[in-house]
Amino acid sequence: MELVEDFRHSPEGKITYSERKKTIERVFADAKEKHGMRYTLYKGLTRVTNWVKLKFACMNLKKLAAWS
Repeated sequence: MELVEDFRHSPEGKITYSERKKTIERVFADAKEKHGMRYTLYKGLTRVTNWVKLKFACMNLKKLAAWS
């Protein structure tokens, strides 16, 4: 854990960490805003997990279609 923290505070780590806003966190923001993932209609870990997997699969298919 200390090694990770040292990297995050290094100049290279700061650049890498700042890119996170543009890539990783953007996906979750889009999921919440565009795909209704703020709340779930399901109860239970299995059902919610399957619902989330389906949502992200749809998001990936839409992204793939946009590239073509």
